[in-house]
Amino acid sequence: MNADTHTRPDSPAPLKGMRVIDLTTVLFGPYASQYLGDYGADVIKVETPAGDSPRRTGQSVLPDLAAGFISVNRNKRSIVLDLKTAPGREALMRLVDSADVLMHNIRPQKLGAIGLDPAQVRGRNPRLVYASLNGFSEAGPYGGRPAYDDIIQGMCGLSDLMGRQTGEVRFLPTVAADKTCAMVAVHAILAALLERERTGVARQVEVSMFETMVGFTLVEHLGGRSFEPANGPTGYSRALAPSRRPYRTSDGYLSVLPYTDTHWSRFFAEVGRPELARDERFATMQARTVNIEVLYAMTGGFIAERSTAQWLEACARIDIPHGPVISLDDLLVDEHLRAVGFFDEVPAGDGVSTMRLPGNGVRFDGRTREVRRSPPRLGEHTRGLLLEAGYSAEAIDALVASGAAREFKATGR
Repeated sequence: MNADTHTRPDSPAPLKGMRVIDLTTVLFGPYASQYLGDYGADVIKVETPAGDSPRRTGQSVLPDLAAGFISVNRNKRSIVLDLKTAPGREALMRLVDSADVLMHNIRPQKLGAIGLDPAQVRGRNPRLVYASLNGFSEAGPYGGRPAYDDIIQGMCGLSDLMGRQTGEVRFLPTVAADKTCAMVAVHAILAALLERERTGVARQVEVSMFETMVGFTLVEHLGGRSFEPANGPTGYSRALAPSRRPYRTSDGYLSVLPYTDTHWSRFFAEVGRPELARDERFATMQARTVNIEVLYAMTGGFIAERSTAQWLEACARIDIPHGPVISLDDLLVDEHLRAVGFFDEVPAGDGVSTMRLPGNGVRFDGRTREVRRSPPRLGEHTRGLLLEAGYSAEAIDALVASGAAREFKATGR
């Protein structure tokens, strides 16, 4: 079993004292609740007897702590309740009585059957912020449909953008919708908590993946359809240019982005073509946007003439935005990430391995979050949480014996 770590007295924990009941599964919800846990909230992960499916997704050293689970479930406690049983539902409600937030990604039509109808739950605890993390808003005809990252990427315009740029409609090679929507869920829940503290009113919050990702995609790509009548097509030409990619150097790749007039003037001077800064195709931001494919192709030719190291030196010297193309493997030894303490390593629980947990990039007063709790084993905290909820040891034994609750046993791996 993974031992909980302990918070240092000076550790940043702005949500200390807040309790979050987290019934979300897979990635969208758990990634959001992990941030709340990182910020100091007591996040209680409520799982079915089978456990959250990512516990078995990817590489693992223990059967319920796979790579797909540990990256989004630190700083949480796990309780297993069978919400199909009346005793399991009552145990959940006792946890809700002392909670500040309840978050779920259960489809609306299934909520009533397990006792989680919003009106019923909020009636029991009027100070509860009730957050529904849905695929689609319940206000529209898509409400109640199941949704995963692939579905939303295909529907929100991201796959269309890939088709426009590459000629092949496909998904981004990352779960962009789940992770982006998780960030929105975090700030929506925090906004609701802030309002509750100011006014005493606890809101019902809905965060819908489809609408969130359509808004995300159209920030720069609504283009000429931002107006009616339209004065141009959808799509931002600079982002869609086929040549917008890391440039090939003589021995590798480089990300470089001269952006302002000054940047381009310096770049053209560096490659021995200062007159291009006065070329009407490239002299202004608007002109460069119109001629972006020509400009990117030309830039690629210049970049290919030198090595990556030479360009890193040159870009630093003339002060234009740049960076190396870092592989996933090299991120693990990156000097900057090492210096800021981005990765944490905690025991994996098998007596041999450690788990590497990526950070979140947030600091309070110059300090990062702390891993107070390792990603939990399935049901690791069931007994302790039920004791906190007022159950006696005998009552807990009865819940476990009936199957309404389950607790982790070290001998049951």
